[in-house]
Amino acid sequence: MEIRIGNGYDVHALAEGLPMWLGGVRIPSETGFVAHSDGDVAIHALCDALLGALALGDIGHLFPDTSDKWKGIDSKILLGKVVALLQEKGWRVGNVDVTIALQRPRLAPHIIPMRETLAPILGVDVDAVSVKATTTERLGFVGRCEGCEVWATVLVVRQ
Repeated sequence: MEIRIGNGYDVHALAEGLPMWLGGVRIPSETGFVAHSDGDVAIHALCDALLGALALGDIGHLFPDTSDKWKGIDSKILLGKVVALLQEKGWRVGNVDVTIALQRPRLAPHIIPMRETLAPILGVDVDAVSVKATTTERLGFVGRCEGCEVWATVLVVRQ
């Protein structure tokens, strides 16, 4: 069995009055992510990890923020396009592991809905999608509630 591993990382600033989307789920919050798309930093990191596993560049290369075509787009659509590209290349998702660093709001109630939202897009069972949330104990830009950072690791398998 041929496998590859990919890592992704993304950061978005927070601002008041914007929607907060994480892992394809709308999170109730007074702040949201500053971005060209819907700002779903978790999906963006996941896209980068999947693309990285096959050395296909990054999300900015495929979906540039200089293009009006992608302005305000639902990041679940971008993830679906990345998964379709992997499948065209003869690969499928094995499993994914996502870690979200955000001081607030608390994400624990939203973890299962994120996993359930991401799994069908990735073409895997929910038990192959790990989403974890942490704070930075009020340290750094995340701790000051200025932004969010996400790490994603994926395993892809040759079909």
